[in-house]
Amino acid sequence: MQHVYITLQGDDKIAIYNLDSASGNLTHQEDIAIVGGPAPFAVSPDGHHAYTGLRTTNTMVSFDIDSSSGTLTPTGSVDLESDPCYVSVDATGRYLLSAYYFSGHIAVHPINENGALAGPATEWLGTRPKAHCAHTDASNKFTFLPHVGESNAIYQFRFDSSTGSLTPNDPPVIEAPEGHGPRHYVYHPHANFVYFDNEQGSSVTAYRLDPDAGTLSPFQTVSTLSGGWSGENSCAQIHMTPSGDFLYATNRGHNSIAMFAVETTSGKLTPLGQQLTVGTPRAFGIDPVGNFMLVGGLDDGDLATYRIDRTSGRLEHIATRPVGDQPMWIHITGAVN
Repeated sequence: MQHVYITLQGDDKIAIYNLDSASGNLTHQEDIAIVGGPAPFAVSPDGHHAYTGLRTTNTMVSFDIDSSSGTLTPTGSVDLESDPCYVSVDATGRYLLSAYYFSGHIAVHPINENGALAGPATEWLGTRPKAHCAHTDASNKFTFLPHVGESNAIYQFRFDSSTGSLTPNDPPVIEAPEGHGPRHYVYHPHANFVYFDNEQGSSVTAYRLDPDAGTLSPFQTVSTLSGGWSGENSCAQIHMTPSGDFLYATNRGHNSIAMFAVETTSGKLTPLGQQLTVGTPRAFGIDPVGNFMLVGGLDDGDLATYRIDRTSGRLEHIATRPVGDQPMWIHITGAVN
């Protein structure tokens, strides 16, 4: 059994579900009320603490996670200068990174020895409007900040895990091709590749990561849509299976999950088509084993469950159920005995 956390911005709550590790069946456990429009959500590396950004009140909140039940108990909060659209915890568990869409910033907040937010941001760096995502690489030495829309760029930073400081890398900015709009990204779990989905471009761009310099170089861009689609579309989130064999990105408009196979040595992507899904699929998550995927429909409030075929990477629909108003983030924990 695994715990699932779903932030419901429109309902001012975090829904907690239990996911059966064998069947993929979902059971609702409880709702945690949290006024302020909870949206981005992250869990500490040890799995004992959680963090969410409140986008309507410009607040960050920390929680303790009960190791057996998975329930959340608030432990602290800090006021922010803007609304956070992404949060992540560094590998040490001592720092919370966050991105700010409207103000165009990246921030670092300290986390104390008890896992609670320890004070205001120690880093608050301005970049460009529509910043969207920040999390550290496997070495915990680097992070990237993509920007969608007219900003259309990826900022590159060095991260000092002893102090929580961010320093612009060399070069500090990668200008994306016109119309791409890099939004979210995922690191390959076993190789030096990073994959960004492009919000406006409806595509995924693969980059090589220099593990010493912490810089990116693109080598492939592949559409998330099949030929013949002429309607409006934008990409939202991107995730990869723990094996590194398959990559997925959400299409909002086409309302589908784009599926890709990942070549082991080159890191190149091969399109596997699209799985039609719930309305406006903004948030989705893959369980830590790589057996199941959950997809939330931002507009219809539905939650779809899929089994991931670990040989082909294709998705088998299990069930769809109502989950609540504006599911913004889905996080699935490891198995709980």
